[in-house]
Amino acid sequence: MAVVEAKGLMKSFGGKSILRGVDIEVSEGEIFGLVGPSGAGKSTLMRTLTGYLKPTKGEVSVFGRDPFRFDAADRRLMSFMPQSFVLYDELSVRKNMNFTAGLYGLKLGRRRQRIREVLKFVELWEDRKKTASRLSGGMKRRLQLAAAIVHEPKLIFVDEPTANLDPILRRKFWDEFRLLSGMGRTIFVTTQYLGEAELCDRVGLLHNGRIIAAGTPEELRRKAFGGEMIELTLGGDPGHVGEHLAALEVVGRVVEVKEEVGENAASRTRLVVENADVALPKVFEVLRDADVRSADLIYPSFDEVFFRLVRGV
Repeated sequence: MAVVEAKGLMKSFGGKSILRGVDIEVSEGEIFGLVGPSGAGKSTLMRTLTGYLKPTKGEVSVFGRDPFRFDAADRRLMSFMPQSFVLYDELSVRKNMNFTAGLYGLKLGRRRQRIREVLKFVELWEDRKKTASRLSGGMKRRLQLAAAIVHEPKLIFVDEPTANLDPILRRKFWDEFRLLSGMGRTIFVTTQYLGEAELCDRVGLLHNGRIIAAGTPEELRRKAFGGEMIELTLGGDPGHVGEHLAALEVVGRVVEVKEEVGENAASRTRLVVENADVALPKVFEVLRDADVRSADLIYPSFDEVFFRLVRGV
C-alpha cells in the first residue's frame, strides 16, 4: 500500500521552479531514500509531502489524504525530523522530550514510559538531565530523532540526518532506521551521501528538481550499467587483448579495458552481462586458452551509479 504518493508535483518560488514534475511512491514499512546533491530540491520535496508547503501544481497524497489539509489527528500519524536543531537549548534532554510528548497529546503515564523507551533507544537515557546546550552535535541529532518518534508515528520524515557526522555515527543512525522499519514504521529520509543509498529499501535519485530514477539499489545499478558487471584479469601478452575482447563480446558487453605493463603484464577487463551467474561459465569457456588470473563480480559505487544516470538525462 502506498503511504506517500506524488504525481506531477511542481513547486516554484518567485517564478523559479524547484520541483519540476516529481512522481514518487513510498510503500508501507519501507525505508525510502531520496538522494541528490545540495540544491537538488530534497528539502522542498519533503516539506511539500509533509504539508508545510502547498504544491504549485500536481497532486500529493499521504495516507490517502492531502497533507496540506491534515487535522491534528492526521498529523499524529507522522513526524518530521529537520536538519537543524529546533528543540530548546536551555531545557534538559528529559524536559525537551516531555514538552514534545505533550504536544502530541501523550498522557502523563504513557509519556513517562515512552520518554524512557526512546531515550534508551537512542542511547541518551544516561544524559537525560543534561541541558541540550551541553550535548554534542551528534547527541542533539539523536535527541531530535527521539522527539520525532516518541508518539509512535507510522511515517517518519527525516531530512539530512547524517550531514556532517562522522562515519561511525552515520552508521548508527542507519542501524536505528532499520530497527524502526522492523517495527513497521515507514521512513522517508533525504541524504546527500550517495553511499547511504545502499542502506535503503528503495531509492529516488533527485537531480535539478526531477526524479531521474527510482527503484531498489540493485535495480538502479542495473539501469545505470545495463546489467551486472564482471572484472577479469588476464595475463600474458597485452597484444592479444583484442582477440580476447572479440571472444568476450559473445558473452556480454566490454565497457572498460586497462593494461598493466611490466614484468607481470596483464589486462583488466570489465564486462557487462545480463546475469553474472549464468555468464561466468561462458566466460571461462570462450577464454579457455587465455591466462585468466581472476574473475570477480563488481558492485560499482553509488557515486558511479548516480553519475551515469545523471549523464543519461
